[in-house]
Amino acid sequence: MNFSIAAPAAHRIELLLFSNGSATAPAQVIELDSLHNRSGEYWHVEVEDLGEGCCYGYRVFGPRVPGGHGFQPAKVLLDPTARAITGWDVYDRDLATGPGPNTHACLKGVVTERERFDFQAHPRPRNSWQRSVIYELHLGGFTRRENSGVPPEQRGSYRGLIQKLPYLKDLGITAIELLPVFAFDPADAPPGRDNVWGYSPLSWFSPHHGYACGDDPLQLRHQMRELVAACHDSQIEVLLDVVYNHTSESSRCGPTLSWRGFADRNYYHQTSNGEYLDVSGCGNSIAANQPITTRLILESMRCWALELGVDGFRFDLGIALSRGDQLKPLDRPPLFLAIDADPELSDLKLVSEPWDCGGLYRLEDFPSRRIGTWNGHFRDGMRRFWKGDEHSSWTLAERFKGSPDLYGNKPAALGRSVNLITAHDGFSLADLVAYNRKHNLANGEDNRDGENHNNSWNHGVEGPTSDPTIKALRQRQQRNLLSSLLLARGVPMLLMGDEVGRSQGGNNNSWCQDSPLSWMVWGDDHCDLELKQFLQRLLKLRAALPQLFNPLVPPREVRRKTVETPSGIWLQWHGVKLGQPDWAAWSRTAATSLHRSSDGALLWMGFNAYSDDLVFELPEPTSPWRRIIDTARPPGEDLPAELPLSEGATMKLTSRSLVLLLAGEMTADLSF
Repeated sequence: MNFSIAAPAAHRIELLLFSNGSATAPAQVIELDSLHNRSGEYWHVEVEDLGEGCCYGYRVFGPRVPGGHGFQPAKVLLDPTARAITGWDVYDRDLATGPGPNTHACLKGVVTERERFDFQAHPRPRNSWQRSVIYELHLGGFTRRENSGVPPEQRGSYRGLIQKLPYLKDLGITAIELLPVFAFDPADAPPGRDNVWGYSPLSWFSPHHGYACGDDPLQLRHQMRELVAACHDSQIEVLLDVVYNHTSESSRCGPTLSWRGFADRNYYHQTSNGEYLDVSGCGNSIAANQPITTRLILESMRCWALELGVDGFRFDLGIALSRGDQLKPLDRPPLFLAIDADPELSDLKLVSEPWDCGGLYRLEDFPSRRIGTWNGHFRDGMRRFWKGDEHSSWTLAERFKGSPDLYGNKPAALGRSVNLITAHDGFSLADLVAYNRKHNLANGEDNRDGENHNNSWNHGVEGPTSDPTIKALRQRQQRNLLSSLLLARGVPMLLMGDEVGRSQGGNNNSWCQDSPLSWMVWGDDHCDLELKQFLQRLLKLRAALPQLFNPLVPPREVRRKTVETPSGIWLQWHGVKLGQPDWAAWSRTAATSLHRSSDGALLWMGFNAYSDDLVFELPEPTSPWRRIIDTARPPGEDLPAELPLSEGATMKLTSRSLVLLLAGEMTADLSF
């Protein structure tokens, strides 16, 4: 077995071999000689008669001077490239902090196979961006409840999620985006809390042990492969929310677990006197501009994509990875250049948050040709419109047609903009329409944590209510928001449980809540099954007519119809009067239509966020209008299985409702 580690400034390294993960002392210590066991920046040694399952760690010796590297030879370090981790039963995070030894309470790497995923038996689904619908979920919380239908021994696990793939397939999504499944430290949280979401990585290579069935660390990779294989067999892609922007080692006063003890200056952005620079909000920021760090991240991506079979990544605070020395933003960051040029990563779906906690926000000019971005402006614009804010109608139109105002006056290319209304970080959809403010006291931080500016609206009562009028309006608003998301151009992302009205009691930052507060809800008594049916039909509609709702080439926009009618499909915006959109600050309405040459209109959609009902003029359709969606109608009739004719030259839109009409010829093959 060959062991190799990067430690450019180290003077001496010891390889520690343990008899098992629970061992409190090494069975063998092998000293690496700088003359015979070093090649450039890498230390290495070959050890005979070892195999899979070997448990190991390192001690690294080097200069410890003010402003220098953080060498802590008393600490046993975890190999940054370990494919599996053990020792959780003896691990003590506190003992990894300070000058004392932690040998009896350390984590160990485990030697594993490095076989490639069997793509021949379970090929990638390769769903096009045009037809992609992403569903963001927490792997543990999705199947944790007793009534999830998952066997007790599999709840909250990789195998437990496999049991629920038929549910996801039936819903109509094409990809799942898993909150972090990299091994993370649950103890990286305030006293009495656990880090549940997983944005505290201990390793960029090992799957998280807490989602495994059983205690064998060698089974971790096999169970992750089982999940990916089952998803591929269901034509569902697997995207991972990955945290490369920071680690669980926190600030310079935090624990020495892995990266810091090997190459502190290479892995972390620092000042000249050794203070950590932080744009992650977690105490440290990874220096992805450093060659060793770039190589490590690329190897991690290849591990998950080629060995474990995942189909893509979503980079948490990804723009932070574009920062250079002293956090200067780079137009050609080394990591993104390497990703763009890597042939083994060329067929993956890549998405990033375009912001970080240091104020950097790059959407249209995100410095990678291949990486799309979460469109936070879409979320904010749609929320503000349906909330009834001023200056929101024009923004609604821009977001709906692909945000050309944000992408150089051209609608974003498909895959470049991921649209969302809700995500793990913030209110759920049900809470978005039920709370004006966050309610995070359960997190133990006196309600200081979580976003304060949510663009939410409780519609008259904070939290649950028995008032039928308010309940009906909230139900309508959920349908308005989902329709706005799924009928807009771009790649939509849904949040776990939004389809059934999952509430977190107004908590908009449930990162430390491994409880029913943040788990998926199951069962007819706890789920809004009518909302689920509405979403299922909405997804079928989007999938059946991608050329209308998510065209590869956006239609030409005509502001005023002239004598010379455009050829092909063209788009026009309206107000209550045809061809007269109202973009004034006080406007709360908009309407749009798609036309085919001079034949007539194929689609008309009206948005009324005003406090009163309004009557809209309709364009002449190519064939009689069919009413597809009217969110003001009762559940079941809001998007009915049988599509009624809509006669007349006008359409009345109830206050705070959305209506979609399609020409009859476009509905011939629709089936709900």
